[in-house]
Amino acid sequence: MPSQISRYLAIVVVAFLCRFAGANDQPDEISLWQPQAYRDEIKPEFYIEKGTGRNGGDSLVIQTDERPKLQGFYVRSFPVDGGKHYRFEMFRRVTNVAVPRQAVFVRVLWHDDNGKPVYRDKPVIGPYHAKDAPELTTGEYLPDRETDAEGWTRLSAVYRAPSDAKNAVVELHSQWISSAKVEWSGCSVTETDEPEGRKVRLAAVHYIPTGKTPMENCKQFAPLIADAAKQKADLVVLPETLTHTNTGLTYADVAESIPGPSTEYFGTLAKKHNLHLVVGLDEKADHLVYNVAVLIGPDGKIIGKYRKVCLPRGEVEAGVAPGDEYPVFDTQFGKVGMMVCYDGFFPEVARELSNNGAEVIAFPVAGCNPMLAAARACENHVYVVSSTYCDVSLNWMITGIYGHAGEILAQATTWGTVTVTEVDLDQPTIWANIGDFKAQLLRHRPLSAPEQVRQATTK
Repeated sequence: MPSQISRYLAIVVVAFLCRFAGANDQPDEISLWQPQAYRDEIKPEFYIEKGTGRNGGDSLVIQTDERPKLQGFYVRSFPVDGGKHYRFEMFRRVTNVAVPRQAVFVRVLWHDDNGKPVYRDKPVIGPYHAKDAPELTTGEYLPDRETDAEGWTRLSAVYRAPSDAKNAVVELHSQWISSAKVEWSGCSVTETDEPEGRKVRLAAVHYIPTGKTPMENCKQFAPLIADAAKQKADLVVLPETLTHTNTGLTYADVAESIPGPSTEYFGTLAKKHNLHLVVGLDEKADHLVYNVAVLIGPDGKIIGKYRKVCLPRGEVEAGVAPGDEYPVFDTQFGKVGMMVCYDGFFPEVARELSNNGAEVIAFPVAGCNPMLAAARACENHVYVVSSTYCDVSLNWMITGIYGHAGEILAQATTWGTVTVTEVDLDQPTIWANIGDFKAQLLRHRPLSAPEQVRQATTK
């Protein structure tokens, strides 16, 4: 408790000084950044280097010796007005840091003039806990952006200050690393306009095709895509292996090259209606057959494809091959990943897509436990758009859109209908006592196997 009081007192002093120094990290005020550590035993070395920072400025340095898992940070308080928006921008450069995403990051806390944390404005999901630990509700974690030729990585985001906030407390962290050097430079907090947001209308089709040929099945979706277009959909998700369903043919019989006849047909519809389509197909590639989801853009061209990684026994016994990649594709509205049916039973597929930046996961799915689909959305804070062959009477998988908390935002309950909902990709879902979990995933999730190897071999 004494260390916590000391920390608050330090923040109050720095906040007072910052009221007279301005908001940006100019060379003559770099000394306003104060070194901190949670315990002296794990404290690294802190110092300032002149002229070695970004664009010739000064840099704040955190240096660790050979002892494992040292931890420390610089802290500074910037004056803010509650309810206004602020752009936070920091630059870091690292030496001998194996996994920067977990070890080197920026956290922002919102405080009042007394150095006490303030609560977020609602809406917030979940109950607030004890008043003696409100900082658990306020943390923001800046996302990593691009890295320049000199090794400086930009961390930047725009946040709205809570109504009761008077100071934004910025922490520049280095944690759990040894024999490493972390440099921070060019740090600023500036008032800005409210972001416009990135609103997108997500749609899923609830239909089982009944044709006897692959192309007959494809054509049955034309009126449903037109219906989605009338509802101003930006992304429309169709079901799994739609050229195979009810035809009586095998997966190999209907498999085609990508691009091929089916993607060409759906490409004309995507272009006609000026929208994105995700189509479940079977792909023939040399001697192999894959269950795939294909993303087609408003220009009618293929943006990318995903090959189903997790295969149930029926597909294995039919000679279908698994994919082994988790691609995420840039679109006009945001980053889209895809998974197919049995993939939803396992957390790894959606997590890898999320790790690769997916904001929306399209999910062509014959059937799945809907609680697992909700979990995939919730544990990654992504929107999951599912198109299924399950009737609602089965109380099983749904055709619909899942939100960041795993809630059903929209659902189609009648065959031959389309469900559409609008979301804002820039609007985080805030959990009480956690904050923006999506932002924290990058910092808090466990190391992957390759990251563990890199960490173990970094000297």
